[in-house]
Amino acid sequence: MRRLAFALAVLSILSPLAAAAVDDPAEMLPDPRQEARAEAIGSQLRCLVCQNESIEDSSAGLARDLRHVVRQHVLKGETNRQVIDWMVGRYGNFIRLRPPLTVGTALLWAMPVLALLVGGIVAALSFRRRRPAPAPLSDAERARLTDLTEAR
Repeated sequence: MRRLAFALAVLSILSPLAAAAVDDPAEMLPDPRQEARAEAIGSQLRCLVCQNESIEDSSAGLARDLRHVVRQHVLKGETNRQVIDWMVGRYGNFIRLRPPLTVGTALLWAMPVLALLVGGIVAALSFRRRRPAPAPLSDAERARLTDLTEAR
């Protein structure tokens, strides 16, 4: 019981430090409007380590580096679109949390349905092309079969 209480105490002390890693004051831009723009851009970009979080929500080292790059581009005066285009040019559309709908992404989403349809068609065609039942045995074949089975 003491160990559990100690572990909970340590976690409660360390949890604000983990949350503070994302909001590091040294990372933030001095101009609140630029900082808000950088956060808006960062919330659209995927953390390449966590993959289900934006770089603004992630505490991974790579996410911190990407936040720094975004802030550098904002300081240069680039538009949101220019910053995102630079990131996409560098990392591909995977960096976007919501990639644009293109022929490739539509095909990616449709592929499971297409696979099921093709599999269903192949299965239906294979069941339709059943071989006819073999012809019944002639009297000579039946007699030969009887001789062979009785010989044992």
